[in-house]
Amino acid sequence: MTEISAAQVKELRERTGAGMMDCKRALEEAGGDLEKAIELLREKGLASVAKRAGREANQGLIDSYIHFNHTVGVLVEVNSETDFVANTEQFRQLVKDIALHIASPAAPRWLRREDVPDDVVAQEEHIWRVQAKESGKPDPVIGKIVEGKRDAYLKDHVLLEQPFVKDDGKTIQQLLDEVGAQVGEKVAVRRFVRYKLGGSDDV
Repeated sequence: MTEISAAQVKELRERTGAGMMDCKRALEEAGGDLEKAIELLREKGLASVAKRAGREANQGLIDSYIHFNHTVGVLVEVNSETDFVANTEQFRQLVKDIALHIASPAAPRWLRREDVPDDVVAQEEHIWRVQAKESGKPDPVIGKIVEGKRDAYLKDHVLLEQPFVKDDGKTIQQLLDEVGAQVGEKVAVRRFVRYKLGGSDDV
């Protein structure tokens, strides 16, 4: 495999606005050829995603999903920059897919990492630290174990970082970025609520 330098990744990011890992993968697939990597990113709909990140997205749709056994229900708001995009079939399908994902066993609790309460993370970290210590792990290793478990916990419970239930090769954030690239607008999940018989998670 061709060795890809940080400078190559940086240049590709500046030219396309795509994410760092997407740029690296495209360069690897293109054998280090910058122009070919740009073409690959465009084909995948990833170019210029980052350049739209600062835009306002105040239009969009609210949709719902009720599981077939009527024990789980979801309301989700997904935003776009214009009502024109919000009314396209592609955007409507995206909103339905995200509602379906939230209702699935993935059961996200929060939208993004910064939404996770500090006390929740602290409580989990305490448990992981005690478990690692009781298993005989040395102190320098315990810190790394806790760090790894924290990252895994957040990826499991944060919607934007979860693998998409219909295509686990991409996260929900990557799905939003792809659609955003295709429609030429910023696309973002604003909030969601997941109702489960006997309780609910409101975000």
